[in-house]
Amino acid sequence: MTNSLFTDVCDPLDYANELLHCLMRLGCASDETTLPDVCVAGAAQLSQCELSQLYLRDEADGRLYLVAQHLPVTLASKALPSGRALHEEQVLHYVLEQGRSLSLDDVKNSLYDTGFLPTSGAPWCSLLSVPLFNRHKVVTGVLLCASRRPAQLHVYAASLGQLGSFALNQLLMLRGRQPAPGDTRPLRGAPMTGAYGLIGNSAAMEQTCHLIGKVLHTPYTVLLRGETGTGKEVVARAIHAAGPRGAQAFVVQNCAAFPEGLLESELFGYRKGAFTGAERNYAGLFDAADGGTLLLDEIGDMPLSLQAKLLRVLQEGEVRPLGASAAHKVDVRIIAATHRDLAAMVAEGSFREDLYYRLAQFPIQLPALRERDGDVLQLARHFADKACAALGRAPVAWSNPALDQLSSHAFPGNVRELKCLVERAVLMCDDDVILPAHLSLPPAPAASATDDVTLRQRMERVERVFLIDCLHKNRGNRTRTARELGVARRTLLYRLARLNIPFGDARGEC
Repeated sequence: MTNSLFTDVCDPLDYANELLHCLMRLGCASDETTLPDVCVAGAAQLSQCELSQLYLRDEADGRLYLVAQHLPVTLASKALPSGRALHEEQVLHYVLEQGRSLSLDDVKNSLYDTGFLPTSGAPWCSLLSVPLFNRHKVVTGVLLCASRRPAQLHVYAASLGQLGSFALNQLLMLRGRQPAPGDTRPLRGAPMTGAYGLIGNSAAMEQTCHLIGKVLHTPYTVLLRGETGTGKEVVARAIHAAGPRGAQAFVVQNCAAFPEGLLESELFGYRKGAFTGAERNYAGLFDAADGGTLLLDEIGDMPLSLQAKLLRVLQEGEVRPLGASAAHKVDVRIIAATHRDLAAMVAEGSFREDLYYRLAQFPIQLPALRERDGDVLQLARHFADKACAALGRAPVAWSNPALDQLSSHAFPGNVRELKCLVERAVLMCDDDVILPAHLSLPPAPAASATDDVTLRQRMERVERVFLIDCLHKNRGNRTRTARELGVARRTLLYRLARLNIPFGDARGEC
């Protein structure tokens, strides 16, 4: 870093110290899902701006994707512009094409359109947008800061460019590859649960995110399969929000919630006079979702007569409302979800075979919670933090016996059951520590003396979940994890290898 980074900033020594700390936090970050958040938080702190955004450029299609945003919750009132053609926004386009920073001291009276920014209680007054370069000096991202106060943000351009470029290259390294010149593969390469707002680092969730990444920017119909409570609607929302339709409507219809006649009019709409009580034209959900995504939940409960009309929408992109003399075009992405075995229903004759194969163009099987090693405790902490925030109370801690109970419970209701259980535990907790009594879980059945293999397997499963949780808490640092557990580092490494926990070469020791 040169002195020009700090020439015009106030208190250069203090600023340089803050910048150094931000770079150290980025250098020690070992989780690709949180590193972008560390970057935007540091940029907002350094520039003293309310808004900071990090965009990454996909070399395959040239689009920009918003991967992280720092903005106080009290100021945000607009959905993030994920997935649309952000590279065409004037402020971002200039930085991408020119490879130079753009500073606006008076946003309102500038020639640049900033309507893509989230709205706040007061208009944005000052803005700075800086290009980010990879190690081959190619612009692969943009870091943007905006303030509601008049500010000379250009003085931060050089230092924030260094910060953002360092973060971008760290992210590429954590994803396991650094693109060579001319490499046109997507920057989004490796699956990341955090990139889609999903929680969990198990192999099962990584595979799910890998499939999401494959289908995200395609027009394919997605069929989400899985047990009740596995989060099918959450995954559908993630596909919509991270894809090119993210700025458009996301509409949900449970096919089991309406009788046949009402479901048809709800989906396809009707014209005035189509039936008794139809006193006006009514636009159905296909029209409401035009340009966006329609999730058909519990598709296995859709009546056969409606399945034929749905098939026509999928094949022709046309909807004919009840009472209408002609069909009209709609542009809707369909995501279907079910906990039922549609293939078996096809064999029984209760589900159309042609519709099944059209819906199952890209199936994704969501794992049950019992198949997501290590995710239970991570989800539990997330739900507890959300529940505390909703109740306006301080975050709660977890006792080890409570964590042991969670890790050994089978969770037949999957994530939904876990969420409800944790929310109740937070409400029951009076001393800021969740105990087994607050969970109200049945005790695990005792293993018999002759059931030695099952007992050993159960103990290893509990140990595996516990070790993964400790590693996550210590950001993958094995030395700190061993110190917290009170064991030698080599003992921890042996247990990680023995239990096949993939932290041996995936995390640093910062």
